Amino acid sequence: MSESQPFQRPPDIRLHDLANPDFTDDQLEIIKASAAMAEGISFSLDGLMAAAKQQAGLDDFGEDEFAEPLEVLCQSIETEGRLSPMGKLSLWSQTTAFLVNRLRLEDLFTRHPEAADQEVIAPIIIAGMPRSGTTHLHNLIAADKSLRSLPWWEALEPVAPPDETTIDGRVERAQQGIDQRNYFLPHFDRMHEMTWDHVHEEIHLLGMSGSTMLFDTLGVLPSWREYYKKSDQTPHYRYLKRVLQGLQFLRGGERWILKSPQHLEQFKPLTAVFPDATFALTHRDPVSITASFCTMICYSSRLSAELPVDTHRIGQWWAQLIEDMLTACTRDRHLLPQERSLDIVFHEFMTDDIATVAQIYKIANQPFTAEVEQAMKDYMDTHPRGRHGRVAYDITDFGIDPAERRAALAEYVERFGIQLES
Repeated sequence: MSESQPFQRPPDIRLHDLANPDFTDDQLEIIKASAAMAEGISFSLDGLMAAAKQQAGLDDFGEDEFAEPLEVLCQSIETEGRLSPMGKLSLWSQTTAFLVNRLRLEDLFTRHPEAADQEVIAPIIIAGMPRSGTTHLHNLIAADKSLRSLPWWEALEPVAPPDETTIDGRVERAQQGIDQRNYFLPHFDRMHEMTWDHVHEEIHLLGMSGSTMLFDTLGVLPSWREYYKKSDQTPHYRYLKRVLQGLQFLRGGERWILKSPQHLEQFKPLTAVFPDATFALTHRDPVSITASFCTMICYSSRLSAELPVDTHRIGQWWAQLIEDMLTACTRDRHLLPQERSLDIVFHEFMTDDIATVAQIYKIANQPFTAEVEQAMKDYMDTHPRGRHGRVAYDITDFGIDPAERRAALAEYVERFGIQLES
């Protein structure tokens, strides 16, 4: 920002229609039309695989580690999902797309077996809950073009359709999706800004293996969550590595910057699959995390859940999931290599974000040059935090007692020296 035009953040807002969304007449017409389109949708693994084969024109899915979790997911959706017609359409499209992407990736390895020779060397892996600074940290490091990151368009379609020789089609489709989201969720960028080229986490790549935290964000699915927690995720992280090999073969890159909240409860698979990785763990007051994230999830749920949105059910469900992940992080922190892992407390990161990145680079043995630092500063100049405004939130909107949450996660707060925010 120039001195003559200083950045002025739009005022904060409160969302008062989380349970009963204030849709426009035009939006309601689209929602009504989706009901007819959703008729007859029945989630089954066979149905998803058949649809993916038809769309991709391919039939080799590779190894079958994806099959069992997707079968559990389909059953959970059918019996527990409480999805709206638009939610059914969206989730059907999403899960089918994962299988289409898998077919295209396996076809790539069939045509180019040398892609399997790609080495995924010493990735830098960010693990932390949403709203704890992970996105800002991810964006800063991704500004360093000597590192390989995953843009949104590539996360959606890692391998292009056979008739496309450039990225243009995938970019256009990614932008169309963002435009549709913004039409129905005009305040979403206040909580999590998205552009077609912004750096994204790898939960969509894990979805190609049938096991990803992304499924948790699409509905309250207790059976799916129970299965996921009890299942060894190592095969799915191995498949993630295979996807990264394919992406490196297609577009280059040697060292990845990765990020996902789900990594907090998967330290064992991560260290098994990426033994030379460096880990950056972000920590923030869990009450603030829960209030903010539940607001975002409930706002998004107007497009997927039966109306009115059951904000208490969704909020309390996510309060438990957040507790699960933070408890796992506390329990398993010792599994990460001491010399290549760093705990980052939110208030300290916000005080000096560049210094925090420099610390990560030091333990990762990654050059932190003047050019790298300037690239990060340039990113912040063009993407000031809160440039779209912010959403004010209150954890009691979800029937959650903040004192109870503090007691439940007191060990986590004490273990990592987290500053309470209220």
